[in-house]
Amino acid sequence: MLLTLVIVYLLVTIAIGLYAARRVKNSADYAIAGRNLPLVMIVTTTFATWFGSETVLGIPAKFVNSGLNGVVEDPFGAGTCLILVGLFFASKLYKMSLLTISDYYRERYGRTVEVVCSLIIMLSYLGWVSAQVTALGLVFNLLSGGVIAIPTGMVIGVVSILAYTLFGGMWSVAVTDFIQMIILVSGLAILAVFAGNLAGGADKVVALAVSKDLFHFWPEPSFKDMVFFFAAAITMMLGSIPQQDVFQRVMSANSIGAATKGPVIGGVCYILFAFVPMFLVASALIIMPEQTAALLKDDPQKVLPTLVLQKMPFVMQVLFFGALLSAIKSTASATLLAPSVTFTENIWRQFRPRVSDRNELRNMRITVLVFSALVLAYAIRMQGTSIYEMVSGAYQVTLVGAFIPLVFGLYWKKATTQGAIFSIVLGILAWLLFLATPAGEQFPAQLAGVLAALVGMLVGSLGPQAIRNSHAGHHKLAGGAA
Repeated sequence: MLLTLVIVYLLVTIAIGLYAARRVKNSADYAIAGRNLPLVMIVTTTFATWFGSETVLGIPAKFVNSGLNGVVEDPFGAGTCLILVGLFFASKLYKMSLLTISDYYRERYGRTVEVVCSLIIMLSYLGWVSAQVTALGLVFNLLSGGVIAIPTGMVIGVVSILAYTLFGGMWSVAVTDFIQMIILVSGLAILAVFAGNLAGGADKVVALAVSKDLFHFWPEPSFKDMVFFFAAAITMMLGSIPQQDVFQRVMSANSIGAATKGPVIGGVCYILFAFVPMFLVASALIIMPEQTAALLKDDPQKVLPTLVLQKMPFVMQVLFFGALLSAIKSTASATLLAPSVTFTENIWRQFRPRVSDRNELRNMRITVLVFSALVLAYAIRMQGTSIYEMVSGAYQVTLVGAFIPLVFGLYWKKATTQGAIFSIVLGILAWLLFLATPAGEQFPAQLAGVLAALVGMLVGSLGPQAIRNSHAGHHKLAGGAA
């Protein structure tokens, strides 16, 4: 019965998404909803995109094992990213009327940087979308009592998301996000109240978390602990900023006010509401202590679904899986669309110049289909990797490769194309070097990469200028001597 209701819910969201797809008349409608979304929809679509499988399954699992210190990357870093986008990036980018974030790299630094940054951004999505696909497989496996294998569940999930994203693009994503966020927030809030009552009161759950030191946030006062804590914090906080899905939400706004306020409100709501799944898993430690302890050793991501399936009535199960599917689908649809639009606009066009807008729209849809197949294959191959790790690892490549050129391009007039190229090359090389050697155990690879990228930008931009000034000085001295 529960599985049937879930399938009905999937069919309803597909129908809503296809209805919204009727508004797509051109590539701008498909990529950024024709810049027509009001503030409330910018808030809901930023919140819903961030609130994915890792927030419902990954973060709580990490929280009960490591406390707040273990989840600095997400939700704290991820939510702060949206706030920073709204405060420092949205206004400048919105005024440029671009279709993708990679268009900015072309306008500021030229074609080479555009293509390289596009590839970096697209690569980062593999991990994030795969995490959502993995979670979909897990949901169908649990609901069917193991009858539906996880890979088969992944296929069903991807097809259901593809059904409306393929046709409606950003319009379908935004409308379904709006509805899914209502289901997500109300469903998890009701579950939290019910779980608190099962545990003997919310105060008992909080007291248990305090006794286990789960609210411990700051690292130990040693250089290694502090530097790894800082690196974890900036991975999503800064690495998510040069991302197409974030940029799409900014550019989809119907005004500069909506573009700047939407991500800030969405980010604050995300950080606050991410505590609800953490509370639910903490309550499981009281409601089913032995089973929770066993699951924490085996697969912590199953604690919350098991709590709901075994200890809660049918209505609560419907609410939970409706909320979980809403979280996963909203994130997956956005992250399937973003890299596909980037590929069509910033890479494919290098080989096939734009013929017509209709042709562009068709290419975007074909790319969504191809990227979905690649993600599905990658997710099946990566089975066994934790959802939290898949998501956090996805942002390291954009942090070391694309963040510094974006920030310096917007805020430093002396930034040059050579500086951007130096930044990308040095950032990625340093990151890979630390990942591949024991050095990464002593100093975080992503922090080494972003520091190298910063050096590359400064040296690459200022070096030629210093050489020119030096030559000019020599010429003046030679002229005076003559």
